[in-house]
Amino acid sequence: MTEAATAAPSGPLSADQLIEHYYAQGYTDGLPVVPPTRALVDAMLAGGGLKPDQIVAMMPGRHTPFIAEKLAINAVMAGCRPEYMPVVVAAVKALAEPLFNGHGPVTTTGSTALVTLVNGPIARRLEINGKDNAFGPGFRANSTIGRALRLILMNVLNCRPGRLDRSQLGNPGRYSFCFAENEEDSPWEPFHVTRGFSPHQSALTLFAAQGQVTTNNALTKDPEKICFTIADAMAYLGSHNILGHGDIMVVFGREVTNNFAAAGWSRRQVQDVLFEHARRSAAELKRAGRLLGDPEPGDAERWFRVVTKPEDIMVIAAGGPVGSHAAVLHTWGLHNPTRSVTVPITEP
Repeated sequence: MTEAATAAPSGPLSADQLIEHYYAQGYTDGLPVVPPTRALVDAMLAGGGLKPDQIVAMMPGRHTPFIAEKLAINAVMAGCRPEYMPVVVAAVKALAEPLFNGHGPVTTTGSTALVTLVNGPIARRLEINGKDNAFGPGFRANSTIGRALRLILMNVLNCRPGRLDRSQLGNPGRYSFCFAENEEDSPWEPFHVTRGFSPHQSALTLFAAQGQVTTNNALTKDPEKICFTIADAMAYLGSHNILGHGDIMVVFGREVTNNFAAAGWSRRQVQDVLFEHARRSAAELKRAGRLLGDPEPGDAERWFRVVTKPEDIMVIAAGGPVGSHAAVLHTWGLHNPTRSVTVPITEP
């Protein structure tokens, strides 16, 4: 649907008939949806404190309004509870921020997924998971909030495969990619505090990720060696970040953050060491064709880092307690990259 779905069709239709109706209309992401009855849509609007015809945001470059009722319909179809609606609205507002450059990552030929990171009291109250299996299935809030954003992209912006969604390979994170920071077990202040928010304020960070590169180094507790391992994953030659564009997210499981805490390392120390090691030489980039020309004298010592400054490395604590794992999420964009955006979550 180029326009969002209206309420479920009238008549004595069974649940399975309604589900098949929305499949036939092309409104789904390939999975069954909850039929958006009038009562469910109204409850979703109330959960966000919204009026049906309220314009929540405008999509830059597309001149398309995000109308509250359409957002609510897609949130219902995704399986959200009404209390999730403020998080969905925050994600849409972040998508519409000019700095995020949302048109690029949602229409690219690349494999970008929109990652929603939730911080603050609402993450705990809604039970948005940030611990075991933080990126995975099994948690309603994570799964349905992330899915609502994807359905909104499809049904409001018409970002469907082969149309405005031109991704060549896709990304399973396009079904849903929502998680919370594990603030309880983190040795550092919550991530949104680094972006100017109070610890008591709920906030959402939207990030366009090219995919997930998981690292593991179980033979050392030395923070510098751990960072050296992760930096290698940050700076692979095919990365969009390799020429210093955009920002990058690194998510550390608790065993790794415990090693940092035992050594007294701050988040900024982690950023500084990753920044120093996450690099490739001009000679390597030329051999790979990422830079034009053949290697010349001095190219082996001329470095290109994955970001322009340490603060562009988002250091996040999430995941379960066992295993020396971390995940690197590279960003989208080469010449006009997206930037992560953090916005407040406003509850009615």
